Amino acid sequence: MTSSPAPDLSIATLLSAYRSKTTTPREVVRAAFDLAEKSDSAIWIARPEWSVVDGLLTALEKKDPTSLPLYGIPFAIKDNIDWDALPTTSACPAYSYQPAKSAFVVEKLIAAGAIPLGKTNLDQFATGLVGVRSPYGVPQNAFDAEYIPGGSSSGSAVSVALGLASFSLGTDTAGSGRVPASFNNLVGWKPTRGLLSSSGLVPACRTLDCISVFALSVADASAVADVVSEFDKADAYARPYVASQRPWDPASVVIGVPKPEQRDFFGDADAQRLYEASIARAESLGWRIREVDLQPFLDAARLLYEGPWVAERYSVIPELIEKTPEALYPVTRQIIEGGAKPNAVAAFTSQYRLAELKRASEAVWSEVDAILTPTAGTIYKVAEVLAEPIKLNSNLGKYTNYMNLLDLCAWAVPAGFLGNGLPWGITLFSPAFEDKRLAVLAAAMHAKSELPVGKTAINSSALPAMPSPTASAAKPWMKIAVCGAHMEGLPLNHQLISRGGRLVRKGSTTPDYRLYRVPGTGSIPDRPGLVRVTEGGTSIALEVWELPEDTVGSFVNAVPPPLGFGKVQLEDGTKVFGFLCESIALQPEEEITSFGGWRDWMKSRSS
Repeated sequence: MTSSPAPDLSIATLLSAYRSKTTTPREVVRAAFDLAEKSDSAIWIARPEWSVVDGLLTALEKKDPTSLPLYGIPFAIKDNIDWDALPTTSACPAYSYQPAKSAFVVEKLIAAGAIPLGKTNLDQFATGLVGVRSPYGVPQNAFDAEYIPGGSSSGSAVSVALGLASFSLGTDTAGSGRVPASFNNLVGWKPTRGLLSSSGLVPACRTLDCISVFALSVADASAVADVVSEFDKADAYARPYVASQRPWDPASVVIGVPKPEQRDFFGDADAQRLYEASIARAESLGWRIREVDLQPFLDAARLLYEGPWVAERYSVIPELIEKTPEALYPVTRQIIEGGAKPNAVAAFTSQYRLAELKRASEAVWSEVDAILTPTAGTIYKVAEVLAEPIKLNSNLGKYTNYMNLLDLCAWAVPAGFLGNGLPWGITLFSPAFEDKRLAVLAAAMHAKSELPVGKTAINSSALPAMPSPTASAAKPWMKIAVCGAHMEGLPLNHQLISRGGRLVRKGSTTPDYRLYRVPGTGSIPDRPGLVRVTEGGTSIALEVWELPEDTVGSFVNAVPPPLGFGKVQLEDGTKVFGFLCESIALQPEEEITSFGGWRDWMKSRSS
């Protein structure tokens, strides 16, 4: 491994050079091929003969450089994804087979002009986040061989960081497309589950698997995404793209961060410092930060290996593990053998629990556009992981294991360097099919970090910005102050949520308001009557929500008298459109001003 900067193989750079004829795909790919030949042999499980690559280049040279989106771009393939030029092993020699055809995504990439340079090493059967569980050796971390490269997509990440490929394919069932990105100063895209076809992928957990992409930048990964995000009807778990129904306003971004007690860096003070700096960086971009409860996500993460989903791993290789268990890497065997224990009852029980956690986790998406967490709380040395393989691997998955269980998409981007010189990154995630809008945020964070990219001499501030999706960006929003049954978790809150509403903040009025109970009738629950007065008032607790303006009319029309709307004076001096009440309809005996708000009055009633 060399300490000199890696060559700049970024996609935009190469395409520009090809089109200006300052170089050719043959020159670039030959140089990358030769560099791979001299590289750490543990990065690769198999590499093709030059004649195979030469044949692809010869076919490519008959085409115009402007005709293909990935014309002459070299890439690497994780060796649990089929390429018909080489065997697929999933890092288990006894499992090796020669595929009759390439995986769907590999076919799409080659058709788009990309040139594969080999199959990369991985934690055997994609089981692990460490990158040391392979009979083919441990790929050296691109920055320090004493530390783990991250797994399971270890070779794929290192190959891009060292300039052996412009991008690579990994997989991500539990974090394998993000943890190696963090440890090698790369961008890692974990797509919405099913957005990329899994045809030609050796399953880890078939219901959860994602093929992922490592690249030097969000723009590069997005260029790859544009090619491979095609619906494959032959894949039973593929899903066609469906535009998110959540409103999106890039000028008013709200980012969730875990509560302080839910942030775990496993004693790594440098990682904690970089995370806090990342939050400050997000604020410097004009984004609002909101603490959220991450517990439902963390509880779901534990189901992946403590629940019956490990039985899916067992189902991939039952004959191998039952007849020749010695063929498996010892730790991999220990984990997968556990998949024989859960029964059908446990499977259904865990699905019920997951459904409960998913529902609990969904509440946060009315408050924030995305959540920002560490990708992994810390990084370990190879010797440390070999000595304590299960616990330390579990630590690395704290912020990654829940993603596919809860149907989320994610982008991992670099965030800085630890005191030991190792890179460290953060992850932004949001609900399924928000990959493109999330890419805008991830690219902005990466650029703002002003870090070197991979091991190249490129600075992230020079990376291309991502154009913001505009489908809902132009929709104006309107703030609405609510002080009763429309507040978060209360009976009429669904009227805001169903219109795309999101909670902006909690606050209170100026101290010149009175609050009354307006008795409910029929299906209408009790509601608060808020009136402004010249004397005898107090501050009343409320929430400020945002609604897309084109939904406000239907919301207002759904509110029956005596409630109405007007300007509500907030404690910070601002005025917000909100609920008020006709004073003529209020009865003195129903005044509840002394409670200071609807929730406290409700608590008093229940007690």
